[in-house]
Amino acid sequence: MGKSTQPLLKRCKALGINPVVMGYTKESKRNQKEVRRAKKSEYGLQLTEKQKLRFIYGVLEKQFRKYYVMATKKPGVTGEVLLQILESRLDNVVYRLGFAKTRQQARQMVNHGHITVNGNKVNIPSYLVRVGDVIALKEASRNSGIKTLVLANGDKVVPSWLESDAENFTGKVVALAARSDIDYAVKENLIVEYYSK
Repeated sequence: MGKSTQPLLKRCKALGINPVVMGYTKESKRNQKEVRRAKKSEYGLQLTEKQKLRFIYGVLEKQFRKYYVMATKKPGVTGEVLLQILESRLDNVVYRLGFAKTRQQARQMVNHGHITVNGNKVNIPSYLVRVGDVIALKEASRNSGIKTLVLANGDKVVPSWLESDAENFTGKVVALAARSDIDYAVKENLIVEYYSK
């Protein structure tokens, strides 16, 4: 899998993302003055929105395009369905439940086999959860250092489409994510326009 080695704050600044969306509280103090840039073309705006969404969820281009094709085949508004699919990824659900500080950390937890879905170990970060799935921290992992990490994130606000039981280290998918549950600014219609050319 490809890995971005560009500094996170630099990438956030280029895409116009607040680092808090990525799970980081750190902000850059360098170059606070406003930099005047040339006006972007319509294509440039569409590309930036797509790159922003890919960067937030840590998805490569091929997989992102696959999610777009999947979204076009489902009923509903394509852009909103695309966001729903991205929110349904297991690594994102683990992050949203507060088991990890960032989506990258959540991805690593899933890869290392610390997470179970409906009692079965799942080590695929792109696994799409469904309504009714129960996500939990594996029994053996509860006794390791991961337990302290999860407890440190206990004050994190869990979205309405998820239920969290911090004492038992479990969470349940109550519904699929709605557009109102997305906590960052994104214009999904520009992404749909980008791919529909």
